[in-house]
Amino acid sequence: MQSDSHSATETIVSENETIVAISTPPGRGGIGIVRFSGPRALEIALPLLKMRAELEHARARFAEIVDPEKRSKLDEAVVTYFEGPNSYTGEDIVEIAAHGSPVILDLLVRQSLSGGARLARPGEFTERAFLSGRIDLTQAEAVRDLIESQTLYQARVAAQQMGGSLSRRIKPIKQNLVELIAVLEAGIDFADDDVDVMADAEIVARIDSVIGPLAELARTFEHGRIVHSGLGLAIVGRPNVGKSSLFNRLVEWDRAIVTAIPGTTRDLVTEKVAIGGIPIELVDTAGLREATDEAESIGIQKSREALADADLVLVVLDASTETWNEEDDLISSVAGRCAIIVYNKSDLESRSSSHHMVTEDNGMRAIRTSALTGEGIEVLRSAILDLVRNSGTGGEDDMLTSVRHHEAVTAALKRLEEAREAISRMTPHEMLMLDLYAALRQVDSLTGETTPDDILNLIFSTFCIGK
Repeated sequence: MQSDSHSATETIVSENETIVAISTPPGRGGIGIVRFSGPRALEIALPLLKMRAELEHARARFAEIVDPEKRSKLDEAVVTYFEGPNSYTGEDIVEIAAHGSPVILDLLVRQSLSGGARLARPGEFTERAFLSGRIDLTQAEAVRDLIESQTLYQARVAAQQMGGSLSRRIKPIKQNLVELIAVLEAGIDFADDDVDVMADAEIVARIDSVIGPLAELARTFEHGRIVHSGLGLAIVGRPNVGKSSLFNRLVEWDRAIVTAIPGTTRDLVTEKVAIGGIPIELVDTAGLREATDEAESIGIQKSREALADADLVLVVLDASTETWNEEDDLISSVAGRCAIIVYNKSDLESRSSSHHMVTEDNGMRAIRTSALTGEGIEVLRSAILDLVRNSGTGGEDDMLTSVRHHEAVTAALKRLEEAREAISRMTPHEMLMLDLYAALRQVDSLTGETTPDDILNLIFSTFCIGK
């Protein structure tokens, strides 16, 4: 009880304070923004400025930043005022867009602190938007995802979720669960008033109507995880089959050393690229063979570890030579995984058709490439993207991309399955309700309606200051 009381008091104090922070990245730039939010935002910001026109809601105004010692113009700025509750945080907001001099921006913040503002915690602006009901928790987390996005595809997914796409998918699922709980509660509370008790078959059907779409949502996480975090792709094969040349083609610059001498690559070489908007970490590995010295032995061991850890594998073969037994073993070892066989050096003499049966028997796609001429590289990129897209389901806008979300959905499904099994055991409805309410709490935690304060603090602490 003491912890809850302290947390509630802390939230009330926070809501009555005006916060300030620099909302642009550290360093020098053309523009730097200082943001205020709270009941005294105007009162604290205005003395720092010499306005040429009165501030109005959602209108930008030209202003001069005043030197506090000489009372002369120090810089020029564009100032925008948003009156609460029609603002991002639901409070009064003032944003001063000055030139991106760290000295000027730091001066504005220090003067604001002297005027009664408090330095914002990381993520506190977005936290206030959540606490004021302007956005739910999935939208708040999407703000962070948009800021951290490395590809346009990631940004599109985050933007859709900022608009509430995931929330809209969750809403009918929650509604069906709430309606079931309400009917069962009525049957329990008014059993003596001739209120019909729902039949067990109907309860099971209603639970299934929640489990179905919730399980479908859970299945989107495999693809959503890849969209959010990317995947690792290991390029493996014997020495001198063109792994490093292929690696350089995919990263589009000479990142790895390429020579005609087998065993040139002794260590893992990594580089991040985007293929179809999916962030992928390419790993060029040492050639797999019997090591000739200790350094190569260590490199080969690292290659095997990279092969084991990779989400996707490119097994590179030399299209101009016969298959080695070690290559057959390598292909067999990745059967059933996300893997592509790459017949490199296709500009040279091709292998006999019998070699292509290896890929067909193992159910893996074969791509012919030439790292020297660039032949087949775009086909290979498309094949990699196809494997990624086939790893899960769901559209761009409503997939699960957060581990927290996936854990909540999985936990809700578990409690719903337990409730379903309880029906077959003739469990009293009072006990059944425990599982249903537990599932509801997990669904609510997705949007933040019943999320504990410690989870909220963890989420918003991962934001940067000024957001």
